[in-house]
Amino acid sequence: MVTLAVSAEGPAAWENWRNAFREVAPDLQTVSWFDPTFDPAKADYALVWDPAPGEMAKMRHMRAILCSGAGVNQLVGRPDFPKDVMLVRMGGDQTAVLMADYVLWAIVALLRDTRTWALQQEKKVWRRNLEYRTSAETTIGILGYGNLGSAVAQRLAKAGFQVSAWCRRARPVEDIPLYFGEDGKVELLGKTDILVNLLPSTPQTRGLIDAEFLSHLKPGASLINVGRGDQVVADDLVSALDAGRMRGAVLDVFAQEPLEKDAVFWEHPKVFVTPHVAAEASCRMQATYVAQTIREIEAGKIPALTYHPEWGY
Repeated sequence: MVTLAVSAEGPAAWENWRNAFREVAPDLQTVSWFDPTFDPAKADYALVWDPAPGEMAKMRHMRAILCSGAGVNQLVGRPDFPKDVMLVRMGGDQTAVLMADYVLWAIVALLRDTRTWALQQEKKVWRRNLEYRTSAETTIGILGYGNLGSAVAQRLAKAGFQVSAWCRRARPVEDIPLYFGEDGKVELLGKTDILVNLLPSTPQTRGLIDAEFLSHLKPGASLINVGRGDQVVADDLVSALDAGRMRGAVLDVFAQEPLEKDAVFWEHPKVFVTPHVAAEASCRMQATYVAQTIREIEAGKIPALTYHPEWGY
């Protein structure tokens, strides 16, 4: 029987994981990484988020390591990361739908300037800030056209928005206009009313969204960051918002999480802050994805969301 050792979210989450796997994959033997009687050498797979230092070295013999999040930069840069072991990112239908739902909400919130309404409600102010731009008049630019980016793009297109996307590698043109390369990125930014960042964290994307990057955006544009927090230079974004060059921002990820108490984003009148919740699927749905991924690997297949070191994600 295949054995999965569960480390993700710490010992307090073990019961939830065990119950979820019992329901969706009763044929899969699951053990808690934190069980004092557990022997890592006897596990075939591990489900992790951010293990304690040194623990990943105990996974060198495993067939694969599965991450409970869509990002894996907290794993691959560690000295104990076993580079010869397959690493698979979290995915699944529910994750993609949740992300598309979140981005749609964020776009409508920016489009209708609902941050102003929220601030007015706190002060019991009745002031009508009327917004007349419709979805059909709004151009959405998406950075990253992978599993999540394509799902978001399709949902927004169906909602009536004008949608384009930028991706790292050229691919056949689809029903969503795609841009490639640095020139394509600048062209996309210049046409964008609301930019959605879904890029992974790589050496090329860290600090990407800085003053120069933001200067290429269409005047009055807004930003939704659901990619990685280390991609946004906070001071540069605040400067663009304060100067009126940008209309607003919805931020779900941050370089430091939880967001520091003194961070300017908490009280900025043009910023919505959410606590990294855009696309966290239920424990049951994550367990379903993990079980299916293990079945694929056991059948000799390479899962679609396998980490590729040469790509950085």
